[in-house]
Amino acid sequence: MEKIRHLVDTNGSGHGALAGVLNALNADVLICGGIGGGAQTALAAAGIKLFGGVSGDADKAVEAFINDTLDYNPDVKCSHHDHNHGKGHTCGEHGCGSHSCH
Repeated sequence: MEKIRHLVDTNGSGHGALAGVLNALNADVLICGGIGGGAQTALAAAGIKLFGGVSGDADKAVEAFINDTLDYNPDVKCSHHDHNHGKGHTCGEHGCGSHSCH
């Protein structure tokens, strides 16, 4: 099987637009680390299956997914998505590095 890789840019759209970006790419699966509830809801509505709470090398995660051995957390949440953002703030301005994702 030939490996096809695409690096895509969300243009800083933030987590809320993630489902739209992936849907436009005809993606049906997202493998990620932490992710907030709003993005999870949008992904589910778009029919995109979420494998969250994954860490480590991205290529190895994809191989594990293909081999049905991917270790993921179906209940993953990022704690910083539960607070109110200030005016003009988008989640695309930061990652989960300084927040608790579990």
